[in-house]
Amino acid sequence: MVDDAGLTDQFEIESAGTIGFHVGNPPDGRMQEVMRARGIPIIGRSKQLDSFDMSHYDLILAMDNDNRSGALALARGDAQRAKVKLFCDYCSEHSETEVPDPYYGGDRGFEHVMDLIEDGCRNLLKELMA
Repeated sequence: MVDDAGLTDQFEIESAGTIGFHVGNPPDGRMQEVMRARGIPIIGRSKQLDSFDMSHYDLILAMDNDNRSGALALARGDAQRAKVKLFCDYCSEHSETEVPDPYYGGDRGFEHVMDLIEDGCRNLLKELMA
């Protein structure tokens, strides 16, 4: 969405988890299938959120409350804590307050998670452009 808006040079976007279980791995194969079907480039490998990320980035989006707690545990001071938001706070087409783990969502779990991500990203980009 950032690329399509011609804003690539204005954003630095990174993805990280709060636990190191999948560090170095590409996205799950089922998520890759969903991404390919939607024309989303598959780039990067999993990394773990760290104290550098907390100081370097302007916004830290947590997919659920457990990840939010993990991010807040890394925060040093009120300014870093204020950067941590729940991703679903940016969703307008869905009522979920947390992004569910797609592994437990049955046949449609990864599709549903991508629906949430696209919804939240659209609104987040609108807000950041305003």
